Amino acid sequence: VVEVLYFAKSAEIAGIRSETISVPQEIKALQLWNEIETRHPGLADVRNQVILAVRQEYVELGDQLLLLQSGDEIAIIPPISGG
Repeated sequence: VVEVLYFAKSAEIAGIRSETISVPQEIKALQLWNEIETRHPGLADVRNQVILAVRQEYVELGDQLLLLQSGDEIAIIPPISGG
């Protein structure tokens, strides 16, 4: 069980700021995103604009294998605008 934190646009779409979800301890980053997107299909719209952070480390949505511990925080972070 991990905690997913939603920020900015992703929080608007999901309608919540956080939730706990049950996922396998070993999961690829893209599979983890797909689990989250299944719960909140509207997130598909921002898929290419968000950054996933696991335990405060950025993760690309790809084949990277994540080893999750119960209670880990997964953050869905919007793009940071430069300036």
